[in-house]
Amino acid sequence: MDDMFRFADEFGPFKIIHVYEPSADLKAVLVVDNIARGPAIGGVRMVTDVSTEECFRLARSMTLKNAAADLPHGGGKVVIYGDPRMPQEKKSQMLRALASALRYEEEYIFAPDMGTDEICMACIKDEIGRVVGLPCEVGGIPLDEVGATGWGIAQATEIVLQYCDFELKDARVVIQGFGAVGRHAARFLTQRGAILVGAADSRGTVHDPDGLDVDTLIRLKKEGKSVLDYPGGKKFDSNAVIAIPYDIWIPAARPDVINENNVHLLNTKLIIEGANIPITGKAEKTLYEAGILYVPDFIANAGGVICAAAEYQGATQCTAFGSIEEKVRKTQLRYWKLQKRKESSQGKLHSSLP
Repeated sequence: MDDMFRFADEFGPFKIIHVYEPSADLKAVLVVDNIARGPAIGGVRMVTDVSTEECFRLARSMTLKNAAADLPHGGGKVVIYGDPRMPQEKKSQMLRALASALRYEEEYIFAPDMGTDEICMACIKDEIGRVVGLPCEVGGIPLDEVGATGWGIAQATEIVLQYCDFELKDARVVIQGFGAVGRHAARFLTQRGAILVGAADSRGTVHDPDGLDVDTLIRLKKEGKSVLDYPGGKKFDSNAVIAIPYDIWIPAARPDVINENNVHLLNTKLIIEGANIPITGKAEKTLYEAGILYVPDFIANAGGVICAAAEYQGATQCTAFGSIEEKVRKTQLRYWKLQKRKESSQGKLHSSLP
């Protein structure tokens, strides 16, 4: 019994539900972490390997993210156990079964996440209607298609660079994970003068110190190909993306990709957490001690949920993007002013949490 509650604290989780529907081959977990500010918003993630505890950690990240952005929502997360590359028909069947099973869990609002998209959210809308990140055709804002999270990452990066000794123009950027978050972050940052010198996906890494063409990489990914199919640059395995020399490193893939075993390989001045919980607690401590700045996930990648909350209130995409810019910049400035007061005796500014 004690082991069941090993990750609970005074803030949550409010509720954990395991869903099993054999007729749809569905196994899933819902964690509603905290609803003090309102109904929880959090994405539906489809992966093959994740624990209930990791789902809780992702939900907690959403609680912090929504509170930091001053949204009237708590944090939650759903994980579906499955290969996101499965046929759309089977995926839709699983999502409909999930929505039906959670029909009366009104403390949770569905949203897209890794492995799901606006088409998946439309399936949930058909069943229960309590969902954001919908296609434009049904009055929604397709979060992944428009790049809401990537837009927020660009805003957070511009603000934190006020505390760095280099500018965004000509800054060398490397992105781990070139999916819905990574590709839009690359697009918005290069539009502002940064140079993408490295990109990685599950199949490998491509690196060119003179710069990669973002449009070409985006086209390849939309065609279902890998960054390894990029015509040029040097190719490495997926893990090599950590050790490439760069100014800004953006993890936009899975949780815990940086840990105590590989944190020493990072060769960067600044980390912007595009993914949720991409760095373990021990690795965060190492970064703190090394004086490497990083913007935590609950600030850096809040653009998606800010847009989702705006959609839930009936806002347009233009209004939602304005809200992302305002809230991310405001939260970032508040956070860094706090950190400025906690400079070490050596004069270094650390970005990790107390």
